[in-house]
Amino acid sequence: QVQLVESGGGLVQAGGSLILSCAASRRTFSSAAMAWFRQAPGNEREFVAAIRRSGAYTYYADSVKGRLTISRDNAKNTVYLQMNSLNPEDTAVYYCAANGRYPLGPYDYWGQGTQVTVSS
Repeated sequence: QVQLVESGGGLVQAGGSLILSCAASRRTFSSAAMAWFRQAPGNEREFVAAIRRSGAYTYYADSVKGRLTISRDNAKNTVYLQMNSLNPEDTAVYYCAANGRYPLGPYDYWGQGTQVTVSS
């Protein structure tokens, strides 16, 4: 069983930046594709970004291209989401996912989520 713990969410003004982190509990993390999803109130969960196990390949939803960057540090069992130029439409709970079919899933393991709120 893999446990995923997200951190780094919070309140930020439009145009600001945040970095989300997702720490995995097992070293098998380094062999797994990882992804970020988000869910806004009243909406279905949607794909944000994914990264292959080597970190060499990434894939993004059109709505976040050029603003959000996914990366990973396999030595630290951690995946990151650098979020720049945030706007109120980015407000959502962000979830980390692991061990799935790159890039869109499905994924086997999920974190508990971290809230990101962007004020206008």
